[in-house]
Amino acid sequence: QVQLVESGGGLVQAGGSLRLSCAASQSAFSINAMGWYRQALGKQRELVAVIIVGGSTNYADSVKGRFTISRDNGKNTVYLQMNSLKPEDTAVYYCNARTGIFSHWGQGTQVTVSS
Repeated sequence: QVQLVESGGGLVQAGGSLRLSCAASQSAFSINAMGWYRQALGKQRELVAVIIVGGSTNYADSVKGRFTISRDNGKNTVYLQMNSLKPEDTAVYYCNARTGIFSHWGQGTQVTVSS
């Protein structure tokens, strides 16, 4: 079981920036991919960004050019740098890690962007 601990959420004005962090309890060696999802009130959870072994990344169209996902294997940590934030980015952001066929989730961190 991989334990994921997120941090970095908060309240920010539109146009501002935040950086989310997610520390994994398990060695990065066993983790195939790590990513961030978000769920706004009344909506389904959606993929924001993912980074896989080798460093390839994928982003939701709505965040391309504004968000950057990165990974520090030495620290078993994945980051999400969020710039030019918009009110529609407001959601609970969840960290996800995949090991083989298993998917692991963090507890979520609230990001609120005021207009």
